[in-house]
Amino acid sequence: MLIGAHVPGGLRKAVAAGVERGCETIMIFNQSPRMWKPTDYGEADFAVFNEEFKQAKLKATLIHAVYLINCGSEDKELREKSLASLTQSLRVGAGINASGVVLHPGSAKTGDVKAAIKRAGTVIKRALKESDGCELHLENTAGTGGTLGRSFEELAALMEAAGGGERLGVCLDSCHLLASGYDIRTNEGLTETLDAFDQIVGLDRLGSLHLNDSATPLGSNRDRHANIGEGELGIEGCTAFLSEPRFDQLPCALEIPGANKEGPVAADIALCRKLRKQGIAARKRATARKS
Repeated sequence: MLIGAHVPGGLRKAVAAGVERGCETIMIFNQSPRMWKPTDYGEADFAVFNEEFKQAKLKATLIHAVYLINCGSEDKELREKSLASLTQSLRVGAGINASGVVLHPGSAKTGDVKAAIKRAGTVIKRALKESDGCELHLENTAGTGGTLGRSFEELAALMEAAGGGERLGVCLDSCHLLASGYDIRTNEGLTETLDAFDQIVGLDRLGSLHLNDSATPLGSNRDRHANIGEGELGIEGCTAFLSEPRFDQLPCALEIPGANKEGPVAADIALCRKLRKQGIAARKRATARKS
């Protein structure tokens, strides 16, 4: 697992922020998350970023598409804005060789989920057609306010509606999994959940991870991130996630609030590496006892 964090600063400061925190993976917004207007990055910006990334010996970059996007909206103008923003994110992702653009697919505010999935699929398909090279990872959601992607079945339906191309993948968020009803608080629970994911979506579609503890309980459908080990997943659940063998080599970004409400810092990354090491050792001991 390539452990890292969502870091501030956009392209121009992301590498330094990642190095400061001891990241292997960095995740960024490619524009202000509160505005539709894209940051005017060009080839020169990409070249500088790629050289800094290489020198820093980081392993992976993810882009998080802005939260304003709603590909499933009934509002045509909003869908067009979402298309433009998502397409730009994918183009920036290609320019910096990102592992993927992570997207909250949208929401069905009127409750007609099937219709919203169809609309979202159309927008996503167009964005992929109008860009080239970078993968798009649909993020599972907690299920708040009619958000799409709260179940593996919805993720599979979204991917089918979007054409099912090779550039489509999934980002699994640990907090969202628990909040949407998947009990991943133990090794066994996580194994069962991933078996279901493999059957419904396919593990070959899993492209990235978000590790966040959950401030709300199993099945709450509320998206409230907590620091590692301080929420409903707890140390055991976070350790299970970090040491899961099927997550090896996947980029994983923390989106936790942090001790000072300023996001993850170096100590959080170090804690995750410690828990991963402990979890892997515990899994090996358990396997040895069974044999």
